[in-house]
Amino acid sequence: MEDIKILANAGVERIGIPIDAATEEIFDKIKGAGAKGPYKMESQLIMLEKAVEIFGKGRVSTHLIVGLGETEKDLAKMMQKCVDMGVLPSLFAFTPVAGTAMENRRQPPISKYRRMQLARYLIVNGICRFENMSFDEGGRLLNYGVDNETIRKIVESGEPFLTSGCPGCNRPYYNERPGGLIYNYPRPLTRGEIARIVEELNE
Repeated sequence: MEDIKILANAGVERIGIPIDAATEEIFDKIKGAGAKGPYKMESQLIMLEKAVEIFGKGRVSTHLIVGLGETEKDLAKMMQKCVDMGVLPSLFAFTPVAGTAMENRRQPPISKYRRMQLARYLIVNGICRFENMSFDEGGRLLNYGVDNETIRKIVESGEPFLTSGCPGCNRPYYNERPGGLIYNYPRPLTRGEIARIVEELNE
C-alpha cells in the first residue's frame, strides 16, 4: 500500500492492478495457492479499494481475462463490482503462451467475448446493471436488460468492441495475431466488421 502512495505522491495519475480472474476459485488456480503464487483475490480487491481512495474513482483500472473457465454471468458480476468500487474494468481474451501451464488452452469463443464487450460497455457507462441482465442455467447472457433499439445503436457505433484498456489505449495485437481473428479493435470499425459482430453476438 505504501508503494501506491509513493506513486501518487510522485505524480502518477492513474494505476492498474490486475485481477484477471472473474471468480475467487479461478483466481486461486491461476494466481494463488493453486499456482503456487502469493496472491489472494480478497487482498487484490482490498488493494483496488485503497487505490481508489488514493487516486480517486475512475483513475484505477483492472484487467479481466475472458476464457479462464468462468461463465458470462461471473464476468458481468465482477465487472459490476469493479464499477461500483470506482474501478475501470478492462477486458482481454485469454491468449495461450508456449511453455506455460496453460499453453494448450484455447482462446474463448468470439461470441462469448463479444457479449462480454457489450455487457462491459453497458455497465461501465451506467446504461444497465448486472442485476438487470438475465442468464441461462449455464451462465450465458440472454438479455442485457436494455431495449433493442438502444442495443442496436450501441452495436452499430462499434465502440464496445474497441480495446478497453486505460483511457487512450488501443494496444493492437495483444490478444490476436496479425491477419487473424480480432478480439479488440485498435481503430474504428468498418460496416462489414460491425455486420460480422452482429452475427457473432447471436452465435
